[in-house]
Amino acid sequence: MTDRIVLRGLRARGYHGVFDFERREGQDFVVDAALFLDLSPAAASDDVADTVHYGLLADRLVAIVTGEPVDLIETLAERLAAECLADPLVKGVEVTVHKPSAPIEHEFADVAVTVVRGAVPGHVAIGGAP
Repeated sequence: MTDRIVLRGLRARGYHGVFDFERREGQDFVVDAALFLDLSPAAASDDVADTVHYGLLADRLVAIVTGEPVDLIETLAERLAAECLADPLVKGVEVTVHKPSAPIEHEFADVAVTVVRGAVPGHVAIGGAP
């Protein structure tokens, strides 16, 4: 399946990180999510009920970013991926969490973590199984 819905650059303020000041002051996180699903039923019906409503998905993802703090963006990415996969239409997901204000003592453009879960075209899991 190669159909997908992509939400890029979803920005929300969260309080994630291993340092006290990150938990206290917070920072912006940016989320990219690619959902893999069959879009032909929605294309045929022209009904939002037959697809993933990306506006509502954005609301749910922002609620996770702004919600309970975690130490690692790996954990945050996993939670976001699980939320995407909670929709029975979604067969696979790739979620990237960017932390553009990460506490790094050097100039950098971006820090990001990407998780891939479920059936994602072109992705081969360890051991060769999809």
